[in-house]
Amino acid sequence: MKKLILVMCLLFLVVMGATANGSKETIVAPSTAPSVDYTVKEPIKIIWWHALEKQYSPLVDEIVGDFNKSQNLITVEPVYIGNYKVVNEQLVTVNAAGQGLPAITVSNAPYIASYGANGLTEDLTPYMKASGYDINDFFSGMRDAVVVNGKQMGLPFLISTQTIYYNKDELKRLGLTFPTQWDQMEEYLKAVTEFNPDGTTKRYGMVFPGWDEAYFETFFLNQGVQMITKDNKTDLNGPAAKKVTEDIARWVKKGYVYWATGKDASSIMRGNFVDGKAFSVLHTISLYDMYRDRCKFEVGMAWLPGGATHQQGLGGSMLLIPAKNDQATKNAAWVFMQYLCSKDVNLKWASGTGYLPTRNSVLTTKEADDYLAKKPEFKVILSHLSELQPRIQNKNFSQMATIWRNYLEKIFNIGVSDIKTELDTMAGEMNEVLAD
Repeated sequence: MKKLILVMCLLFLVVMGATANGSKETIVAPSTAPSVDYTVKEPIKIIWWHALEKQYSPLVDEIVGDFNKSQNLITVEPVYIGNYKVVNEQLVTVNAAGQGLPAITVSNAPYIASYGANGLTEDLTPYMKASGYDINDFFSGMRDAVVVNGKQMGLPFLISTQTIYYNKDELKRLGLTFPTQWDQMEEYLKAVTEFNPDGTTKRYGMVFPGWDEAYFETFFLNQGVQMITKDNKTDLNGPAAKKVTEDIARWVKKGYVYWATGKDASSIMRGNFVDGKAFSVLHTISLYDMYRDRCKFEVGMAWLPGGATHQQGLGGSMLLIPAKNDQATKNAAWVFMQYLCSKDVNLKWASGTGYLPTRNSVLTTKEADDYLAKKPEFKVILSHLSELQPRIQNKNFSQMATIWRNYLEKIFNIGVSDIKTELDTMAGEMNEVLAD
């Protein structure tokens, strides 16, 4: 008995001595938490929410059908939800309810920051590590657009950006080249705008889509404007922003430019370009096929005129996995996500929709050459892919942008006595939102 007591005392002293020497010496019980298994082991059916409209249904069915045939464990059902705004509303609703979530969903880039901050979507970092996934094959701006607080919250899917569509035949007839710098724009607009005998505009030099800041914010950013500064304020009333705003206001007043807003602004703008009432329009590259097929003239595409930089914001959609799903559903979604973004399938999407290739390795393939043979105007876009950058990731930017659009419409379409005063008032409202 004495020996037993002595042994127990010695053990007690050893343990106490170990714990007294700091954390490095502490005896810690081995973890009993199981490691996550990211493999799919049982048959499972999953739902994919997408925003591809009816004209893309054959392509969606073909790609999903090929995936379902390629293996025998995962069956995917694609479900069209609506545009990106509708997808966002539905996703937030079902996430709050905790039921009805899709296994995988598309999302427009501006929503990613709030999803990541609120834990709505799954961090894909461990999935990529477990499967050895090469995220670096995506163009850096596309990849970074789905990073929130250092975590990869999704994969780039159908990526677009803005372009200026112009009447290539007429530009050639006039002996002009499309401007590459903002300070060349006024001369170009003056040359291509046509007026009626009474002084009203017969053909606008350009139509700006005032309904979405994604189209025009590039012009401000490339002039050095900071939408949101390091001290969480806006620079949209600073000297550079004031100059860009005054430039557009002057062009509108002279009849060179039309600032399009209001109901059916997008369809009206398209019609004006097709009918020759606008020499050029600013729109998404994903509509190239539509413009090419409807116009009786050759349609050109241009990278947006820049300043100190020539960057453009990327748009389109990303693929996300809702975090509240069970692990088996997440695993199946990850397998399908990799397929949707794979090298071969990526070019199918690009060829069939008008969106961009997203991988560096894709551009060196024969299929990429075939793609450009069908859409030669895309060469100018592909040559600038490294300059695509994520748009602003700030949970308050949407509200801030609404304020901006409303003030610009007032300045351009209604008219104000002093632009600087309007911009200062606008910035004050924005800063209140940012400080929230």
